[in-house]
Amino acid sequence: MKKLLNSVDSMLVEALRGLGAAHADILEIHEEPAFIKRRGATRPGKVALISGGGSGHEPLHGGFVGRGMLDAACPGQVFTSPTPDQMAAAAQAVDGGGGILWIVKNYAGDVMNFEMAAELTSGSATVLTNDDAAVENSTYSQGRRGVAGTLVVEKIVGAAAEAGADLGACQALGERVNAATRSMGLALTSCTVPAAGKPTFELGPDEIEMGVGIHGEPGRRRIKLAKADDLAAELLGPILGELGTGHGRPVLLHVNGFGGTPLMELYLMYDAARRILDDRGIAVARSLVGNYTTSLEMAGCSITLTVLDDELLRLWDAPVHTAALRWAC
Repeated sequence: MKKLLNSVDSMLVEALRGLGAAHADILEIHEEPAFIKRRGATRPGKVALISGGGSGHEPLHGGFVGRGMLDAACPGQVFTSPTPDQMAAAAQAVDGGGGILWIVKNYAGDVMNFEMAAELTSGSATVLTNDDAAVENSTYSQGRRGVAGTLVVEKIVGAAAEAGADLGACQALGERVNAATRSMGLALTSCTVPAAGKPTFELGPDEIEMGVGIHGEPGRRRIKLAKADDLAAELLGPILGELGTGHGRPVLLHVNGFGGTPLMELYLMYDAARRILDDRGIAVARSLVGNYTTSLEMAGCSITLTVLDDELLRLWDAPVHTAALRWAC
């Protein structure tokens, strides 16, 4: 195993220190219990958005803490859910009196621990993300997995909270965005969890895991390496099968890298997906390409579509200033 680290045990806290030092103008890092928060106090009356999950998916979620997105994020160890005490401490630190909205990816450990944290926190609500179109159930989840579409929920709901929407409105908006979003990914290689020291799974030199999860969970099937156009078509098939064409409504097209695929290849996959959508008469109104919901150093990518309306477009375009996303400010 070749990784840039001093020790497995100190890896998370040292990475958090680096994140905090690099973005000290917008972030504060708390090491015990570990959470990341926006610098300064939450605006009185504002709904505070908190998310989190196992580390190894960076910049999700800590890279999305800041103006127009999350107020705090709770990182667990690699691919391991954070604990309720982290979540409760983060909630106490960012509670501005408008309530807490938990944004939770649908994995058993995350769901259980965020539910426990909610019991410790008054005035809170939850949005569960489950945008993965690949499988109905998986290794770590009952029901669909929450994957790269979580970013879209955090951005749009974060903008609404920034504009003054109340807790009920933010929760309803998050559920609406999640319902309008589907994702599917593929892996060209496995990843290696530092504590394990070996690849999570094995792929042959000409094999692809189609429908892979962001922890390396099995997907729909293993296939032989194919042209990018064919792979994009197979990823989009289940997504479009569930979302349809959006009844003429525009979409957000997000091509997400899993950490080990060059941007050149991600933009190539964007081109392939965009041509398929153009041929179907589906208008791409907004785009996002890059490594945003990763799986350590896994090579591969996912495609996410969100069906948009005027409100969702406006909220997507609203100012955001985080470590990983920044525009209009």
